[in-house]
Amino acid sequence: MTPRNFQGLTSGEAARRLAQFGPNAPPEAPPLGFFAIALRTLKEPMFALLMAAAALYLFVGDLGEGLFMVAGAAASISLVVVQELRSERALKALQRLAEPMAHCLRDGEQRRIPARDLVPGDVILVGEGERLPADGVLLSGDALVIDESILTGESAPVTKTLAGDGAELAFPDPGGDYTPFLYAGSMIVRGSGVAEVARTGARTAVGGLGASLAAIQGEPSPLQRRTGELVAKLGVFALIFCGVVIVAYGLVHGDWFEGAIAGITLAIGLLPEEFPMVLAIFLALGAFRLAGRNVLVRRSSVTETLGSTSILCVDKTGTLTQNRMTITALSTGHGINPVPEAPSADEHRLLRAALRACSQNPVDPMDRAVHALAAKLGVTTAGTPIESFPIRPELLAFIQSWRVEDGVTKAAKGAPEAILRLAHSTDDERARYKTVVEEMARRGLRVLAVAQTQPAPEDRLEEASFAVLGLLAFEDPVRDDVPHAVAAARRAGVTVAMITGDYPATALAIAREAGIDAQAGFLTGVDIADTPPEQLPDKIRDIRVFARVTPTSKLALVEAFKDDGHIVAMTGDGVNDGPALAAAHIGIAMGQRGSDVAREAAHIVLLDDRFASIVAGVQLGRRIFTNLRKALTYVTAIHVPIAGLALAPILMGLPPLLLPPHVVLMELIIDPTCSLVFEAEPGETDAMLRPPRPRNEPLFGTRDLTLGAVQGFIVFLAVMSVYVIDNGFGVPEPEARGLAFATLIVGNLTLALSNALPKGVSPFARENIIFWVVAAAALSILAAGLFFPPLAGLLRFEPPDGIRLAFATLLALSAGGWYGMWRRLIDF
Repeated sequence: MTPRNFQGLTSGEAARRLAQFGPNAPPEAPPLGFFAIALRTLKEPMFALLMAAAALYLFVGDLGEGLFMVAGAAASISLVVVQELRSERALKALQRLAEPMAHCLRDGEQRRIPARDLVPGDVILVGEGERLPADGVLLSGDALVIDESILTGESAPVTKTLAGDGAELAFPDPGGDYTPFLYAGSMIVRGSGVAEVARTGARTAVGGLGASLAAIQGEPSPLQRRTGELVAKLGVFALIFCGVVIVAYGLVHGDWFEGAIAGITLAIGLLPEEFPMVLAIFLALGAFRLAGRNVLVRRSSVTETLGSTSILCVDKTGTLTQNRMTITALSTGHGINPVPEAPSADEHRLLRAALRACSQNPVDPMDRAVHALAAKLGVTTAGTPIESFPIRPELLAFIQSWRVEDGVTKAAKGAPEAILRLAHSTDDERARYKTVVEEMARRGLRVLAVAQTQPAPEDRLEEASFAVLGLLAFEDPVRDDVPHAVAAARRAGVTVAMITGDYPATALAIAREAGIDAQAGFLTGVDIADTPPEQLPDKIRDIRVFARVTPTSKLALVEAFKDDGHIVAMTGDGVNDGPALAAAHIGIAMGQRGSDVAREAAHIVLLDDRFASIVAGVQLGRRIFTNLRKALTYVTAIHVPIAGLALAPILMGLPPLLLPPHVVLMELIIDPTCSLVFEAEPGETDAMLRPPRPRNEPLFGTRDLTLGAVQGFIVFLAVMSVYVIDNGFGVPEPEARGLAFATLIVGNLTLALSNALPKGVSPFARENIIFWVVAAAALSILAAGLFFPPLAGLLRFEPPDGIRLAFATLLALSAGGWYGMWRRLIDF
């Protein structure tokens, strides 16, 4: 049976079997629910302190204040839980996008479907560099070489042969040589073929591992771990300080209850508990936003690195070009001829040999183009395939042997120089074809040469020599959006380098059309291999076009660009691209045409294979990084006045200003502000007009910490001034406290807007709607706390004088907004 006879299941039958057998996927860990996240949140130090304060109020102090604390703490926990659930949903959506795909025959047509939709009886196409999506039986194609170490632990690959006509589906244990049985999760090292799915989901050999894999918890990123450790250390420090304040207050004032309240308030003020939450939400939602730009992040740490990319090393085919190959010209050795309406004898022989050198179920665009032209011109293979010999690094040609009427023949297609070498061409023949190839390449066409042996008996096939039959020229137009995207990358200080296996003249023509700098010429893979590693960074510094590049040379280029100080993003799609993708700071695999090996080695999967999506990802990466830094600066800034206002009145002998209920209200404002307002802010308008940030610049360094501390200290001085002045003029304690708290709330909101708002964006822009919702809610609660007697009594407030409230508001606006005004003034 030949591959072209396979029809696969009908869509209706596949749907019925999917309902019967279930999805082809391992068991999934149950998602975290509301109560599970709430229980985890309650274990955090800040919420333990809030509950301790609530218990003190309930059992020692005022019952009303205690109930208010419980309600406030519950609301604060609910906000955190809702935001974590939002992050969980985003991560689940990303997991769906990251699911593997399979090439399947349905209704007689080749389709690319999610691997989870495969059912027993499906006919699938498998090839080198792919992980097998299900257990199955090899029916047609090559003898596959497969790595089954994921199941057996044995590193040596095994060989799989074709199943006979009545093959039993009694699967033996994995690891057997020369059997037709394929196992889900195994990696195809060499060869391609057609297989029938026999077992899916939990019934596969790897399915038994599913429950264990589902139970494995994902690890936090290094940045999240460092932040968690910092918060834990600050938590210990805060608890120690809390104890010191309680003892000191109790001994000096003799009021242990007020001392405990003061100590707990100070401890909460010292804890930047929002840091881990902000990081988790930004990384999850940032990855989700990137997926909306067709950039699927596989490792969360890349989200913060993407915006610092300084050089993009991209493949030509399918990334810069449309990956829609069509044959536009032929040559049988004398000149270049357009595709004819009816081929001559030589052209017919050329196309038949090219068709024999293609996969019979083509996935590669060039194979599809050959099949399409052959079908249009009525050219057939007129034979039966026997064996294929995939492309190897030392021979860039695909060879396939066929049984034909007069015996057995071999057909080969590949790089012109490889085919001419395979055919042992004469100098005259090489020179003749070289002239034609160079002319085709100058037109930006991709060129393949075709050769074939004369039919011979099978036992004498090795003695038959190849003869070159001619050339095929393929056109793959540059995507319409590429020149604009390349220009945008250049304005952003990001260099674009094109790396391709094509002929140098073709590479230069495509580079110029795409807008890539080609003034310095090109460098070939041979040039790269011949250059000592220590000299390569200097040699490639100005070169942006690399042709005839091998996978080994790709890795050398990545290392050289890294040594030259670049943050390197590298695209790849093949099995041999894995080392270069892993070595790059950001490895980008092609989602539509990339191998599973490339996707597993990469940090990012490009869902649509478009260069413009990479540039859009860089832009969004810069926005995520900037907004995350702003949010962390804001969290630092706002904790300075909270901690200071909890401690300073005690040191100055004044009545306490902040009490735990006030801190609860502050947290109800701070949490959505730092995780929702900052995350939703648009990027800076000049983000893609600035060079990438230095590679050693931290996300949150000394400069940002200092800025946050200065901003927070100015807000602290403003609030403390209002409180001290009111107390000095004999204003009643509840009224002074209410006015100072109003100053803190307004200063906090102004500080958030000042830090979050990008330069050149109006505060009333549509993107700031979340801030104004939070601000309206905060000011409404403040107004109720000042002027609604029951709530004012719980908060120990009294309504302040209108004139003093107006002056305090102006002071708060100045203390919180000076940085935003300064940022805008320096732009003029």
